[in-house]
Amino acid sequence: MYITPKILKVKALEGYQIELEYETGEIKIYDMTELLSTCKAYHNLKDKEKFKKMKLFGLSIQWEDGEDIAPELLYENSVLKKL
Repeated sequence: MYITPKILKVKALEGYQIELEYETGEIKIYDMTELLSTCKAYHNLKDKEKFKKMKLFGLSIQWEDGEDIAPELLYENSVLKKL
């Protein structure tokens, strides 16, 4: 059984992107643009100030109004950060 690595740090980037630092040492970028345009549950996060207020929550991240994303989705649909 595959277990998603634990997120150690999270940071909002420009253009609705999220930088995720994992316990594996990987730094990945997740782009939320499509999810914001297709899923009504994330409608409030189009406000860039609200989007920036993400925090670690268990194995994933969460925003102040309770929005969250499955950790598997974050990990599997993000790309390694280019240095």
